[in-house]
Amino acid sequence: MRKTSIALIIMFLVMAVFISGCPKKTPPPPPPVAPPPQPVIEEPVVEPEPAPRIELRTVFFDYDKYNIRTDQAARLADNAEQLMRFPDVKVRLEGHCDERGTEAYNIALGERRARSVKNYLTEYGIPATRITTRSYGEERPVCRESTEDCWQRNRRVEFIVVE
Repeated sequence: MRKTSIALIIMFLVMAVFISGCPKKTPPPPPPVAPPPQPVIEEPVVEPEPAPRIELRTVFFDYDKYNIRTDQAARLADNAEQLMRFPDVKVRLEGHCDERGTEAYNIALGERRARSVKNYLTEYGIPATRITTRSYGEERPVCRESTEDCWQRNRRVEFIVVE
């Protein structure tokens, strides 16, 4: 009986172990979950806009004259409009003449032509502080032939952007 009791006790213990199972191990905590990656927002590549261009056109004059010709008024008005749109631009007005006349006379005539254009621009609303004048007389011709067409191209005021 003793053997049977011991066998029963052992059997009881074995069954208790099986019924209760092995001591449960606590599972390790789950690894920390990284936050979802933020979408990469690429900054759009912004191409700089090309600097606006100012295109001032030459104004032409009649022989031995410095008044603005009627056919040049629209060209001069367009130049004035552009200068109004670009208030930081300064210009130098360069007066020129054809080869006829003395050097001193042509220097004076070129200056009168440049001043005539400057007066037009200031009356249009362009501040005089943005405009300088210079005369080259007959020193810088664009054409060297002694023809009326060539002389006409030399009687001019050119707009030179200085800033």
